[in-house]
Amino acid sequence: MADIGRIHRLLVANRGEIAARVIRTCARLGIESVLAASDADLDSLPARLADRVVRLGPAAAAQSYLDPAAVVRAAQAAGVDAVHPGYGFLSENPALARACGAAGLVFVGPAPESLEAVGDKLRARSHALAAGLPVVPGGEAADLAGARAVAAEVGYPLLVKAVGGGGGRGMKLVRAADELAHTLDLAVSEAAAAFGDPRVYLERFVSSGRHVEVQVLGDGTSAVALGDRDCSVQRRYQKLLEEAPAPLLSDVLRAQMADAALALTRHLGYRGLGTVELLVDRERDTFYFLEMNARIQVEHPVTELVTGLDLVAEQLAVAEGLPLRLRQQDVVLTGHAVECRINAEDAAAGFRPSPGRIERVVLPVGEGIRVDTHVQGGSVVPPYYDSLLAKLVVHGRDRDDALARTRAALELLEIVGVTTTAPVHQALLADPEFAAGGVDTAFFERFLAGVH
Repeated sequence: MADIGRIHRLLVANRGEIAARVIRTCARLGIESVLAASDADLDSLPARLADRVVRLGPAAAAQSYLDPAAVVRAAQAAGVDAVHPGYGFLSENPALARACGAAGLVFVGPAPESLEAVGDKLRARSHALAAGLPVVPGGEAADLAGARAVAAEVGYPLLVKAVGGGGGRGMKLVRAADELAHTLDLAVSEAAAAFGDPRVYLERFVSSGRHVEVQVLGDGTSAVALGDRDCSVQRRYQKLLEEAPAPLLSDVLRAQMADAALALTRHLGYRGLGTVELLVDRERDTFYFLEMNARIQVEHPVTELVTGLDLVAEQLAVAEGLPLRLRQQDVVLTGHAVECRINAEDAAAGFRPSPGRIERVVLPVGEGIRVDTHVQGGSVVPPYYDSLLAKLVVHGRDRDDALARTRAALELLEIVGVTTTAPVHQALLADPEFAAGGVDTAFFERFLAGVH
């Protein structure tokens, strides 16, 4: 493993808004930032914000952002001390973490062993059970016979989930026994294509479930919980809007979830930022462990706004080998925050990606408003990557105030030249069921269908 010490020069091995986000914290901390950019991103806003830019490879992600060897070569060429992988791409890849260590570079993230422990969903379930967390009833399905045996025990409806990944890929809903064989084949094929791992497992489908996650930070010995977030507004298991803290949770359940997240973090000897994702059963007022994401999350700004913390700065401090700078009693939540993911997608065409050149960008400003983005007038949205353009993040004194400010901010937001999901968010925030709070993960599909 690389010697841990002060980070003076950091390679940002990512793109888009998270690259710009990390670069801005580097500037505040006096750390020289070097952006590793593909050919498609050499003239991007993050490239202009960074102190230096190194070419990572061609536009195709497989030959640039997804190539561990290319990242390490870029880091060595730039003479950096550390590599920040952002989220997505190689952020949870133990091969990159090990390659960084072998090259004498600090990987800004958990140890490879932790990445392996939670990256495999079945291993993560085993660790959660060992740490005392409840898990959704289910089990591995090596073949159709095994799947039928698990289904007989779990019952329908159920979910087929990829062992090696997340983000909705390789995840399929099975409502009845006659759908199992076909759906299992689809999930196995999708998992193999997306993650190079065809293994799947089955899990009970909780129809009234809410997706609530707890942000944790560990230094390998101790850990703190930094509040929770509600991420239940999803389309095909992809999050669209997040808020912190999660609304309409009892104090008892909220405390139990934080304790569970900390128990798992300590059990793993976890170092770095992480998110313990939980499924809240609204009918039973209980929760189950889903998975742990071993990286910074897209939705981390809502936690920053209610805690007043810079999570990237805390992440870098832990990566330098420093003990936690926070105690649990230091974590005080103030107000409420909402994040709207603004994507280059056409909702009227089934959320089809909308790449192209952006003609004009007008970002809202005002008290409690934050916009994390990598685009401006003249920016090109390439067809090769995720369609996220900006995150509109708004803080208010309470949830009603935060929602009102978000509605006003959305009215001021303009991105001209590509079709965006901003109108969807405007309609969503005007919806009475969402405004009441505590929606489940099936809400957004009901919302799109106009069924409440």
